[in-house]
Amino acid sequence: MLVPINWLKDYVDIDCDIREFAEKMTMSGNNVEAVNKLGEEIRGVVVGKILSVERHANADKLLVCQVDIGSRVLQIVTGANNVKEGDCVPVAVHGSSLPNGIKIKKSKLRGVVSEGMLCSGQELQLTEDDYPGAGQKGILVLEGEDCKVGQDIKEVLGIDGYVVDFEITPNRPDCLSIIGMARETAATLATELKLPDVRVVENSQKEIQDLASVVIEDSDLCFRYSSRVIENVRIQPSPKWLRNRLKQAGVRPINNIVDITNYVMLEYGQPMHAFDLDKIEGRKIVVRRAREGETLVTLDNQERPLDKDMLVIADEQKTIGLAGIMGGLNTQITEDTVNILLESATFEKTNIRLSSKKLGLRTEASSRFEKGLDANMTVSALDRAAQLINQLSAGSVVRGIIDVYPNPKKNRVLKVQADSINRLLGIDITPEEMSKYLSRLGFVVEAKGGQLVIQVPSFRDDIEGIADIGEEVARMYGYDNIPATLITGSASVGGKTHTQRLMDRLKDVLSIQGLYEIATYSFVSPKTVDILRIPEGDKRRNMVRLHNPLGEDQSAMRTSLVYSMLEVMARNINRNITQGGFFEISNVFLPKELPMKQLPHEILNLCVGIYGPGTDFFRLKGVIHSVFSLLNVQNPVYEAKASPYYHPGRSAVIYNDGTAIGEIGEIHPAVTEKFDIDERLYVAELDLSYLLALPVKRKKYKPLPKFPAVTRDLALIVSDEVRALDIQNIIYQIGGELIESITLFDVYKGAQIEKGKKSMAYSITYRSDKETLTDDRVNKIEAKILKALEEELAAKLRS
Repeated sequence: MLVPINWLKDYVDIDCDIREFAEKMTMSGNNVEAVNKLGEEIRGVVVGKILSVERHANADKLLVCQVDIGSRVLQIVTGANNVKEGDCVPVAVHGSSLPNGIKIKKSKLRGVVSEGMLCSGQELQLTEDDYPGAGQKGILVLEGEDCKVGQDIKEVLGIDGYVVDFEITPNRPDCLSIIGMARETAATLATELKLPDVRVVENSQKEIQDLASVVIEDSDLCFRYSSRVIENVRIQPSPKWLRNRLKQAGVRPINNIVDITNYVMLEYGQPMHAFDLDKIEGRKIVVRRAREGETLVTLDNQERPLDKDMLVIADEQKTIGLAGIMGGLNTQITEDTVNILLESATFEKTNIRLSSKKLGLRTEASSRFEKGLDANMTVSALDRAAQLINQLSAGSVVRGIIDVYPNPKKNRVLKVQADSINRLLGIDITPEEMSKYLSRLGFVVEAKGGQLVIQVPSFRDDIEGIADIGEEVARMYGYDNIPATLITGSASVGGKTHTQRLMDRLKDVLSIQGLYEIATYSFVSPKTVDILRIPEGDKRRNMVRLHNPLGEDQSAMRTSLVYSMLEVMARNINRNITQGGFFEISNVFLPKELPMKQLPHEILNLCVGIYGPGTDFFRLKGVIHSVFSLLNVQNPVYEAKASPYYHPGRSAVIYNDGTAIGEIGEIHPAVTEKFDIDERLYVAELDLSYLLALPVKRKKYKPLPKFPAVTRDLALIVSDEVRALDIQNIIYQIGGELIESITLFDVYKGAQIEKGKKSMAYSITYRSDKETLTDDRVNKIEAKILKALEEELAAKLRS
């Protein structure tokens, strides 16, 4: 927010220098981003009056001018031919400076002394908006009534003084105005706030009810709509003082009517708009939602498509403005305008923000409305505009105001204890002092003992509770006056949850085995399910699609981590990394239904991938078993079936207590071929959400065995279809508690083994915790095991 200090001084006395002012305002919570001194590069340039103009004796294109600058008459040589006797012009005297570091010195031109320079608008870095004629070639000729001889040119051009740039936070729209900042200044400097004395002369004999009407159809989006009618409008340039103030505040002057609405917006913070009343059908304003298919050509000559969520200003037949954003070209003020309707309204802030964003159209008005404005300010701003129209003789103000205010806003009342504020801030001041601070800011405060009954002004919608009141007291008391204190109260030591600690241990277990953790995007291409050969009907084909993806390759949420793992492995192989191991812990996303009506299931998965010399299915299985050991998976069961992206003979689904918890195996060659890889890749994917929810494995002390173990090797010939797990289950079933461990140490198929069969050799350890086992007892148990294996699996002892 650009605040010209000269304008600010109309409403509050500032008796300190600009540096002290900026420091005090910053310390009271009004952060000063920059202090700009206007016309700082222009020094020693004054108004001069040309007394005579003569041709240069030695140059046809040069003129010799005698110029009165008040203190003396200077002789100046110029090459411009647009000056004449009696003109007032900017004169840069000897020793003066201009923008871009240009220094002016006394010199001779073709033998004639020139004691300075007559300046053009370009040399002073002015445009036509800054001063009439500044954009034209030649010397800038000043308007005689605006200046006097010897006057500093910066005063004439309105580029003297300071402009302070304040950082306004979104919760303080009241500070997006000169009066709002004057209120903050008065409170900070403990001085009086002088509001404008607004008196409107309704100098037309007509009544507004006879000329216009207003209807609010959607009061949820328009809280208040106030308007005045001005007759016999005279469109002309604004006076110099008004143009200068607008320029200093960063607004381009246009004409008197538009400039008045912009001036009031800057002064009060209330955006306004002026419609050509004669272009409004039926002279009736209707505030409503736009209809589907409607369009509006706005003042910037752009056609805007509208939808039913946007609020518009309309007449009986057409849309004439985007509420709170920009007016329509069809009711624009032109030089032929005779009667106008002034709009001062309050709209719902979220709707303005969303509409502005949809249309890609942000204006000074929308930037204010989207922060939420005070509905009680509309009439005051309207009266101020009417007063300026009176003052500038820009038209005749019709009697009366149309003010549609369906649900008048009531001021919020808060009751807080002074002691509570003191404890919150760590200070000790009386309720009376707090009342004084708050009253400076426009609050109405009544102290009842230790309690403050506070009526919050309507322009402070950000004040909701004791914390907000405490902040207001603190910044007026002075943050630098609050004593530093040590933190009091009980302290607690933070820590990780059981699941977080388990995740840390899991990552350690995987890293110890030489795997690197990776992190990949959750967004993938919808084509990944086809690359992985996932069949129709599989739930993993139901992917959550994004409405605004970065591209097709990142337009869906992944339902498996395998594709991302294969991409990482392929990237490393293509960079000549001959061996690698990786793991990723991340979510997959499975929609509950399509089309989606609620958030999808987010399932935490673990994916492990290895490749290179010495890696195979069993190496990967060993990694997965280390995970199972940590997460208390006691007896995982492997079943020889898996997803189509796995090799059919070298993969398995893993079960725990009948529940499928993951898949493991070698990736199908048809899939690796699509990644341009001619190498075996081994990948496992586990449902980590399920595994982390398993009961915690409690460690129990087990004493060292007192009795020796007996180890026997058993080589069996079985059919190719027999699984090692089936053999182990029978051995455990027959041996019972005497079986300490079973290890499969050899699988053989060859010339000595019948076709369709295989040899499986086991090392079985027997031990009793009650006695020493004899060979005779072990032989009997072994005989029972062989008999059971023969009966159930047709197994024979290999000789």
